[in-house]
Amino acid sequence: MRLTSWNLLHGLPTPLMPEGGKSKGSDSAPADLLKSAVRTLDPDLLGVQEVDYHLERSGGQNQVAEIASMLGAEHWAFAPSVIGSPDKNWRGTEASDPRVLTNKSEVGLPGYGIGLISKFPVRSWHRLELPTAPIGILMTLPRDGELKKVYVRDHPRTALAAELENGWLIINTHLSFVPVFNYFQLLTIKRWAKGLPVTDKSKIVIMGDLNLPISLPVRGLAWNSLVKERTFPTWHPKVQIDYFLSQKISPEDVVHVPSIQTGVSDHLPLSVDLDE
Repeated sequence: MRLTSWNLLHGLPTPLMPEGGKSKGSDSAPADLLKSAVRTLDPDLLGVQEVDYHLERSGGQNQVAEIASMLGAEHWAFAPSVIGSPDKNWRGTEASDPRVLTNKSEVGLPGYGIGLISKFPVRSWHRLELPTAPIGILMTLPRDGELKKVYVRDHPRTALAAELENGWLIINTHLSFVPVFNYFQLLTIKRWAKGLPVTDKSKIVIMGDLNLPISLPVRGLAWNSLVKERTFPTWHPKVQIDYFLSQKISPEDVVHVPSIQTGVSDHLPLSVDLDE
């Protein structure tokens, strides 16, 4: 079973940054780059972060459903972290908002968040609300072809879990970029995972963009990091902030699938093969 975790940057082309600091874009359309990348990766289960749901900036598409169609995967779910675009006015989800949108559910309001796509049948979906960092931070981001310092306000974070009919429980998340706060969010997810409906604890995997560049606090005392690979930024990967975590599986038990340059996003997709 191949698992892939990918921060999609809502399908934007990779802002390749050479030493001069100017971006070099691709001649291919973003939609074509995304389709080619998804088909090349060809995961059995894909966890995506920073995806749009019917937002104008990404063409009004349900990006999770579109990617599921590219993969020929019947089962997908989207968990909105915010309603509206994170680039403009947004709000957190409310009690009246659908928390998990699937191929079998009602249509929700335009939003932004995380998703899971599976070729394997899904028995149930689960969502966890994570505490929001009260502050933002100054980040270096590509803007107008240059790297610029930008103050970024944090937004609500969530975790989305798929209980598969084959016994696996796969959790996808995108943690805060605020140091220390993201570590406590990860601890919350690890505690939550223990109470979810899975009989075989060796079949629990946490994946996603954890925004933690040091492996030791990611793993903690009881979890293993299954793949070691620098994933960010794509134009010059320096750190690993995307992970697969398991309590019972060790790195020796899996096959690391080397990342590919997709031309999409500022993160490399991270993939691993494990026994079903």
